[in-house]
Amino acid sequence: MDRTPAQTARAQLTDFQGQLIGPEDSGYEDARTVYNAMIDKRPALVARCTGPEDVALAIGFARERRLPLAVRGGGHHGAGLGTCDGGLVVDLSPLKDIHVDPEARTVRVGGGCLWGEVDRATHEHGLATPSGIISTTGVGGLTLGGGLGHLTRKCGLTVDNLLAADLVLASGERVRASAEENPDLYWAIRGGGGNFGVVTSFLFRLHEVSTVVAGPTFWPVELGAEVLAAYRDFIPHAPRDLNGFFLYGSVPPGPPFPEEIHLRKVCGVVWCFAGDDTDAAARAMAPLLDALPEPLVHGVAPMPHPAIQSAFDGIYPPGDQWYWRADFVDDIPAEAIHLHAKFGAELPSWKSTMHLYPVDGAVHDHAPTDTAWSYRDVRWASVYAGVDPDPANAGPIRQWTVDYFEALHPFSAGGAYVNMMMDEGQDRVRAGYRDNYARLARIKAAHDPYNLFRVNQNIRPT
Repeated sequence: MDRTPAQTARAQLTDFQGQLIGPEDSGYEDARTVYNAMIDKRPALVARCTGPEDVALAIGFARERRLPLAVRGGGHHGAGLGTCDGGLVVDLSPLKDIHVDPEARTVRVGGGCLWGEVDRATHEHGLATPSGIISTTGVGGLTLGGGLGHLTRKCGLTVDNLLAADLVLASGERVRASAEENPDLYWAIRGGGGNFGVVTSFLFRLHEVSTVVAGPTFWPVELGAEVLAAYRDFIPHAPRDLNGFFLYGSVPPGPPFPEEIHLRKVCGVVWCFAGDDTDAAARAMAPLLDALPEPLVHGVAPMPHPAIQSAFDGIYPPGDQWYWRADFVDDIPAEAIHLHAKFGAELPSWKSTMHLYPVDGAVHDHAPTDTAWSYRDVRWASVYAGVDPDPANAGPIRQWTVDYFEALHPFSAGGAYVNMMMDEGQDRVRAGYRDNYARLARIKAAHDPYNLFRVNQNIRPT
C-alpha cells in the first residue's frame, strides 16, 4: 500500500521537531482551516514548524517531491494563499517568540505571531509599531505585503519599520536580510510578499505610542456622498498624528453603540490620534466635524493602543465568508463619489464594508523605488469586502464586491495593495508593483529560480 505524503514525511523527516499532519490524522480539519471560510482547500500535508530547521526540512520535502508549497502565518489572506490543494503547508504558528528591547526601541517577532500578541508585548513599554486593524492578523503576511493600519500617517507602513528578517530560502539556506546583509532581498521583502522565502523572524523599529485617542464617527449612509467629499478634502491636510480611514458599513449590534441604531447602514471615519492629548485630537478632527451635520455617533475617547487595534476582532472572527477587491487611488472626483455613495447604500450584509485608507504622511517620505511597495505617490488604498457568516450568501457578497470594484476601477491609480487582492491573475500582480516588478523578478530568479514559492501574489522569476 502506498504511503500518504504525511506518512512518508514522518518516516523520512526524523529530525523534524514539530507536527506533521495529514488527512488521516484527527487534527487535520483544524490544521487545514484558514480565516476565510470561503476557502476550502485540502493540503496533503501540514507541517507545523517549531523553528528554522523544521522550515528547511519541510521546504526540502516539498521541493524534492514537486509538491505545491504554501506558507501560513495567521492565515488571514482573503484568497486563501496560506493553504493549497494537494500540497504542503508550512504552518508557522508555533513560532511565537517576542523580545522587546525598550532601550533600542526594537522588537524581535517570531514568524507565527499575531499582531495582537505583538501589540500587548510592546504596549507594556509604551511602544508600538505600525500594523493592521484586526489584531488576529498574522505578522508575516501583513508585513511582507506592506502593512497599512492606524499608525500609517505618523509612522509609515509596517515595511518602513522592518529593520531585518531571518529567512529560509527555497534551497533550504538560512539567511538574514537587512540594509547591510543581502540588501536586494531586504528591498524585495518590503512589499514583495512571500515570494522570496519563509520569514521565521522579524525585527521592527518601535515608536513611543501608548495611549491613543480613537474610535468611530458615524453618519447616516444617506449622507455618504457629502461625508466622503468632505473627508477627501480634509485628510491630506490633517496633522500626521491623526489617522482616519473612511468606511461604508453597518453599526455593530452591540455595545457601546445605542440599540436604536444597531445594524443601521452608515458612513464614517475610524480615527486614531497617536497621543493622549484629547484637546489636540479634537482640534485635529474639528475641520471635518465642523463641516458636516451632527453625526449619529462620535465615539472617540482615550484608550490603550491595543484597544483600537483589536476593536474589529469581535465583528470579524474566523469563519466568515469573505470576498475582496482593492485599488490604489490618487483622486476621488465627483463621479467616483456618486458611485461610492450608491454602492455604500447597497451593502449586501451588515458585515460587508468599504474602507478607504489614507496612504500619505510618513508613507510619502519614501520614493517609489525605495522598497518593493511602489505606490508611494498615491493618497488612498480602497478595499471592497463582501462579508457574511452564511455560505448561502457567498454569491451575493461576491457580486456586490465585483460590481463595486468594476465601477470604481476606472478612477484608480492602476494597481492594488496585494494583501487585499483575491487571486486575480498576473496582470493585476504586475500592476501592483509597476516599475518595480522587473527588479523583483530578477531577485526572485536569484533566490527562487524554479518558483517554489508561488502560492502567493506571484512574482515570476525572470
